[in-house]
Amino acid sequence: MQPQDDSSGSFRDRLYTIDESGKRLWVFARKPKGKLTTARNITGILLMIFLFTAPFIKINGQQLLLFDFFHRKFAIFGVQFWPQDFNIFFIGMIGVMVCIILFTVTYGRIWCGWACPQTIFMEVVFRRIEYWIDGDAHRQKELDARPWDADKIFRRVLKHGIFYLISFIIGNYFLMYLISSDAWIKLVTESPVNHVAGLTGMVVFSFVFYFIFSWFREQVCTIVCPYGRLQGVLLDRETVVISYDYPRGEERGALRKSENRSETKKGDCIDCNQCVAVCPTGIDIRNGTQLECINCACCIDACDDMMIKVGFKPGLIRYASEKMIADKKPWHFTKRSGFYTIVLGLLLVALGYFLATRNPVEATVLRSPGMLFQEQEGGMISNLYSVKVVNKTTNDLPIEIRILSGKGTVKLIGDAPRVAKQSLGEVVFFILMDRTQITNGKTEVEIGVFSGGKQLDQTRATFVGPFK
Repeated sequence: MQPQDDSSGSFRDRLYTIDESGKRLWVFARKPKGKLTTARNITGILLMIFLFTAPFIKINGQQLLLFDFFHRKFAIFGVQFWPQDFNIFFIGMIGVMVCIILFTVTYGRIWCGWACPQTIFMEVVFRRIEYWIDGDAHRQKELDARPWDADKIFRRVLKHGIFYLISFIIGNYFLMYLISSDAWIKLVTESPVNHVAGLTGMVVFSFVFYFIFSWFREQVCTIVCPYGRLQGVLLDRETVVISYDYPRGEERGALRKSENRSETKKGDCIDCNQCVAVCPTGIDIRNGTQLECINCACCIDACDDMMIKVGFKPGLIRYASEKMIADKKPWHFTKRSGFYTIVLGLLLVALGYFLATRNPVEATVLRSPGMLFQEQEGGMISNLYSVKVVNKTTNDLPIEIRILSGKGTVKLIGDAPRVAKQSLGEVVFFILMDRTQITNGKTEVEIGVFSGGKQLDQTRATFVGPFK
C-alpha cells in the first residue's frame, strides 16, 4: 500500500499490544493535545451528558430510550414498541446496520474514535484520571517499573478506587437502560431481598466495566468488538481514514540543522515517533491502515504540532483516502456509498410507512384451551374466549367487545374491562350463538375491539358447537 518501515510486513502478523510469545504489551500513551483532540473531548462530554440524562427524560410517560429485553419492552425516543411491532423493530435495526456500513465505507471507523462509549469513557474519563494520578507516559512507565513502595501503593489504590467508583456509576446507568429508571429507583430504595437479581446485575456490570477500563482497554476494540473486524470487508481505496501522506513523508529521517532535505532526498517525516507515542492502541499509522486504528485523530494533532514547530506544512497525517494520497485527487462520493445511501433511504421510507400505519391497539383472541362448547337454555351454545389487548397509547382505555359478523352475542365475565396505558390487558368473555347458526360443528366469527364507541382493532375466531 505504501513504503513500510518494516519491509517484512511482520507488523500485520500480530497485534501491537501482544509480543511474539503472546504476552500483553501495555500501552503508555502520551497525553494528546490539539484542535481535533479538543473537538473530540467536547463531543465526548456532550454524548456523556446525553447518556446520563436520557434515562430520566420521559416523553408521553415513556423513557427516552429503553431496551427491556426481560419484559420485551422497547422505547425509542418515547415511542414504545412491543413484540407485535417486530416488523418495525426489524426494519429499524436493518436501517441502523446499513447506516453503520454507509459511514464505515465512506468515513472509516469515525464512530469508534468519536462516538463509541468505550472510547469516550476510556479517553475522556479514565485516561484523564490516570494522567492526573500517575502522570504522563514517561512517568507512568517509571511508576510501573518501580518497586512497591508507599507512594506507588497509594497511587494504585487511589486510581483503582476511583476507577471502580466510576465503573459502578456506569454500571448503574447501563442497568437503567435495561430495566428503566423507575425500576432502578425501586431497586436502590426498597429491601435488597426483593431485588436480588437486579442487585446481582448491578454488581456484575460494575466489575465488567471496571475490568474493561482498568485492564482490557484497547483490547476491546481489537479482539472483542466485531465492528473493527468489518474494516477489512468494508474499507477500500476511496474510504476516508486517518492516512499518512507517504509520497510527501518518505524517505524518513531525523531533522538536522540547516539541512536541505530535498538535496538529501528526505521527506517531511522527521521520524520523531510522536504519532506512535500518542496512539491509544500503540500502532504506527505510517505503516498504513491497520485493524487497531480507531480514527481517534491523536496522531494528526501530534504530527501537526511537530510540523509547525519545525516549519513544515501540517497535514502529513490527516483524514484522507488512499486514492487521495496516491493519486493527489480530491475526495468524491463513490458509487458504493451512493448504493448504500439508496438502500438506507428505502429502509427509512418503509420504516416511516409502518410507523404511520402502526395500530395503537392490537388484540389477539384465543378460545380457552381444553374447553368444549357449553349448551345453554333456549337452544344457545356458548364458547369461552380470552382476548389479550396491547394498549400502545398513552391513555387508559375502556374495552368493549362486539360481534361484527352479526352472529351471536357477547357476555363479559367480571366488571367492564379497562386496559392501562402502555400495557397488556386480558378480557375474558363468552360468545353465545343459536345452534341453528352453526354448520358442520363450527363457524367463523369476526370480533371487534372498541373503546368509547370507536373500533380499535378486529380479529377472527372459531366458534365450535355440536354437529347437526
